Amino acid sequence: MRRSTPTTSLALALVATLTTASLAGTASASAAPAPAAPAPAVAALAAPDVSLTNVQAHLTQLNSIASSNGGNRRAGSAGYAASVSYVKGKLQAAGYTVTEQNCTTCTYPGSNLIAEWPQGPADQVVMFGAHLDSVSAGPGINDNGSGSATLLENALVLAAQNPTMTKRVRFAWWNGEEQGLQGSKHYVNQLSSTQRGYIKGYYNFDMVGSPNGGYFINRITSATAAPLKAYWDSFGIQPEENTEGQGRSDDYSFANAGIQTSGYAAGASYTKTAAQAAKWGGTSGAAYDGCYHRSCDTTSNINTTVLNRSADGVAYAIWALAVGGGTPANDFSVAVSPTSGSVARGGSTTATVSTATTSGSAQTVTLSASGAPSGVTVGFSPSSVTSGGSATMTVSASSTATTGTFTLTVTGTGSATRTATYTITVTGGSGGCTAGQLIGNSSFESGTSPWTTSSGVITNDSGQAARTGSYKAWLNGYGSSHTDTLSQSVTLPAGCTSYTLAFWLHIDSAETTTSTAYDKLTVQVGSTTLATYSNLNKATGYTQRSFNLAAYAGQTVTLKWTGVEDASLQTSFVVDDVTLQVG
Repeated sequence: MRRSTPTTSLALALVATLTTASLAGTASASAAPAPAAPAPAVAALAAPDVSLTNVQAHLTQLNSIASSNGGNRRAGSAGYAASVSYVKGKLQAAGYTVTEQNCTTCTYPGSNLIAEWPQGPADQVVMFGAHLDSVSAGPGINDNGSGSATLLENALVLAAQNPTMTKRVRFAWWNGEEQGLQGSKHYVNQLSSTQRGYIKGYYNFDMVGSPNGGYFINRITSATAAPLKAYWDSFGIQPEENTEGQGRSDDYSFANAGIQTSGYAAGASYTKTAAQAAKWGGTSGAAYDGCYHRSCDTTSNINTTVLNRSADGVAYAIWALAVGGGTPANDFSVAVSPTSGSVARGGSTTATVSTATTSGSAQTVTLSASGAPSGVTVGFSPSSVTSGGSATMTVSASSTATTGTFTLTVTGTGSATRTATYTITVTGGSGGCTAGQLIGNSSFESGTSPWTTSSGVITNDSGQAARTGSYKAWLNGYGSSHTDTLSQSVTLPAGCTSYTLAFWLHIDSAETTTSTAYDKLTVQVGSTTLATYSNLNKATGYTQRSFNLAAYAGQTVTLKWTGVEDASLQTSFVVDDVTLQVG
């Protein structure tokens, strides 16, 4: 995966219907047995179980290629050429139509490898891609031999099964991703508008075996992601949005061209949280991949459980999207974010209820809730959504509501009944609130503590003026590919009537576009994105931004600002005077 590139927010919607297969091809990782998958809703062809042993054999071969060619498979190198030759030979022997596309615009000219299974309608294409190059520092077995080997074995399984196809499946292995997504950009730019229209979805797989990995899905709530999410949901592992990878891998090239995208990832250099370790295993406070872009990214740097579930999830998606064998039943999923909250007597709190179409066609889903204690009411706005949509859930407590912690069951009713849970804590009212301003060193004038930042973010550099005092948090502004972060953990007391996060933001940019968000600042509380700003929001002076954090009362949360800048034309995101006022 590339260190950092720009990202664009796109409203993505896949075709209205998805051909669905059963989850009979469950993961069989050696590290931990996977729970049994649910039975299919209809008698459709089952997605096959992709052999983990075979995927690992491909990784061993890629590692050997790197060892024989200076220790890496960097684009333009002998190691990369040998990697292309290995994958190409396997595909041609299996009966694929294989094309080497020379990327003449790449820093290191070399081949994109495109393989198409010659069955199914040519104007209905589902595409699966991974970058085949490594960085020069190491063999790149997780980044991105894992994605490359996963797709190669899936391609070989599809050829061996040779099922009836309802869509055309195309695989791609990209050159020059580590230099800025160059191979995939070249490919997309060479397509005519008609050819782009043929591609009904592009799925990207970059680092799907990280040793301390998580379960991340690109654009997790989109219809495009539905089959990927449905497979992982069958294990109850609660996948999350791939925020770390936004704009940093080859799906970005397709998204920029208006093509619907999704994909799996297991994480790179970002740190696994305690909550993620609790639900997925692994080590909290450590990187998902401690060997990211290093020489130790070898075959030892792989989590076989994550890799196996990724490989089988790809097979499930291929069969769901492109393989015939039955008419899918309509189905959907329900999720609540955040999964818990606190409300004082006389107050209210909100959460978002999201739905997704996991099989068949979108349908009307009616929302309800049960399990509320005396004096607590739950409402939804709107009360019914079309699967793929979301609603706001409001939990209100009367002045005499029963206090304590309770589990609400949120139910979606359509052609099936699907549920999610939400934990609500009812407190005794404003008497339990300790009012005040919770952010430490809110104007950055007292050093860096208790903030956690990337290098140089808190500064008195005169290049950007502080709003007050001399110091501020200056994210990005380098005019080159760069990611900066700023975060602080705070505990919000329960029982208050207001919880207001506010900060002043100045955006200065040399970008001249009025339509493309090349550089972005994402503001998060925990894993929830509060807002995203970009070079399109540049303006003179500071503007105050504020958010209601009542949904997090009684919780310890991490507030985080992440700035991602592309390869040219600086954008500075300058933050000052951050407050979290409760009362």
